[in-house]
Amino acid sequence: MATRPYAILEAPSALGVSSDGVEGLASRLLDLGLAERIRARHAGRLSSPPKDGMRDPETRVLHGKTIAEWSPRLADAVRTVLDEGDFPVVLGGDCTIVLGTMLALRRRGRYGLLFIDGNADFFQPEAEPNGEGASMDLAFVTGFGPPLLTDIEGRRPLVRAEDTVAFAYRDHEDQAEFGSQPLPVELRTFDLPAVRRMGVENAARAAIAHLTRAELDGFFIHIDADCLDDELMPAVDFRVPGGLSYEELSATLRIALASGKATGLEVAIYNPGLDEDGRAGRGLVEVLVAALGTAAPAEQR
Repeated sequence: MATRPYAILEAPSALGVSSDGVEGLASRLLDLGLAERIRARHAGRLSSPPKDGMRDPETRVLHGKTIAEWSPRLADAVRTVLDEGDFPVVLGGDCTIVLGTMLALRRRGRYGLLFIDGNADFFQPEAEPNGEGASMDLAFVTGFGPPLLTDIEGRRPLVRAEDTVAFAYRDHEDQAEFGSQPLPVELRTFDLPAVRRMGVENAARAAIAHLTRAELDGFFIHIDADCLDDELMPAVDFRVPGGLSYEELSATLRIALASGKATGLEVAIYNPGLDEDGRAGRGLVEVLVAALGTAAPAEQR
């Protein structure tokens, strides 16, 4: 089987969160040997603008204008990796990096999104207490929210809701408490209770079947470290009990990659500053290594 080599791109932006720490994700995972173990080349590090802690006055989104300006730069970097025939592994950073990665694919055609996250990330600015874009990124990338962040380069939506799968989220109580807008009916959902009922492999296969429809050119994989069980991954800024086991996340990723239609992935939210003994970071690396192997299956056309 033809394969594509991995290329790691560092995107250490923490613009979408009010706290600091997630900008250290890429450096920590690289220090733990991720690149060597998946035989990835280093495709560069994209510097992130400084945080000023201000909510954009028009959108009420923290660093909203800066995120909108930075995302095309990330898209350019991802485009370069794709043009070279490699499989981008983007290491964040917070979840707003998805705007840049999906912008890169939106420029190329019609792609789907496998959104593996402990939270649905579909808040609207007026309901998000701190205006954090990392709680609204799935809404923005699918075209729900202020034009500044949903219509980047006039390409709204960066991914269609009907071409998106929200997988393994479990923040239902927080959505209700803070008044998050509901996920649109056309967006395919497999929340954690559904994954448990179906079994992770059946749920993953159903999700990938939706993302490998003939009308799509491929799909991208978003991984928020907080999708993992809170006991395994306490090194995140917003903790919710429960989550996927290492084996469940690895199985999901293997099924996604085996489709031959995955075009890249990103990892977000792990905060090494909250990982005192390093256990969470090592576990995350082991999951990625087990799932990715040393090359990605070539894209099926």
